[in-house]
Amino acid sequence: MSIDRIAALLAKAERTDNAEEADAYLMKAQSLATAASIDLAMARSRTAKKEQREQPEMRTVVIGEKGRRANRHLIALFIAVSQANDAKVDIASDSTFVLAYGMPSDLDVVNALFSSLAVQMTAAAQTWLSVGPWRNETYEAVVSSGGRSRRVTKQHTAQTARVAFYRAFVPRISERLTEAREAATAQAHRAPVEPDGADTSLVLREKAAEIGDFHRSTSKARGSWAGYTGGVRGDGGSSGHAGRRAASLARLSEQRALAGKKPVQGSGS
Repeated sequence: MSIDRIAALLAKAERTDNAEEADAYLMKAQSLATAASIDLAMARSRTAKKEQREQPEMRTVVIGEKGRRANRHLIALFIAVSQANDAKVDIASDSTFVLAYGMPSDLDVVNALFSSLAVQMTAAAQTWLSVGPWRNETYEAVVSSGGRSRRVTKQHTAQTARVAFYRAFVPRISERLTEAREAATAQAHRAPVEPDGADTSLVLREKAAEIGDFHRSTSKARGSWAGYTGGVRGDGGSSGHAGRRAASLARLSEQRALAGKKPVQGSGS
């Protein structure tokens, strides 16, 4: 897989605060990941011996301690990265860990991207809280009373400003990863097809079907994940804008990991 190439390419971005440069580095990294994933899928389609082919697996990824407020936002980030890299996700009922299903090479990319982006998201939010003008702002909140919900305006606190930041950061990251994936996939479709080569679309559909079958046969998950259920709604004001900007500036580096997190653990062979 291209993890080393991704890390080497994006190491250059560690020195830039230019939004356009940072965006180009992230999209290039996702493009490399997608291209490598497609190449591996095409190679698998030409491999006669099944035991020599990459097989789907499940991995456990620790998110955070029980009750930690950031867990749901980190899980949303993990889902965004996984969706861009052909992985499926089950979520623990207490939001302390996730189970990722996919090809080993794709899961390596998911782990590298998520670990880096999670650190950047939390660090950028902390910086924003220390200097941002959120203290003088209000936000839209949903409150429930007597079985009915209504919207009210409340004064921002550090907690709600952080939530607004995270809720803007994750969708922007998802947009950028999706754009890069779509561009890399389109390029693969335009590439000349070898005489004995398989159709790219068919190969990718077969790969997705194999991962889907593996997930259905392995997963013990029941119900659905509710995601963020707090009261912060609306665009988040300056905190939301800061979250989107931070996501546009986000850089990747596989050397970083969430502070206090255990390494990703394989649950299979």
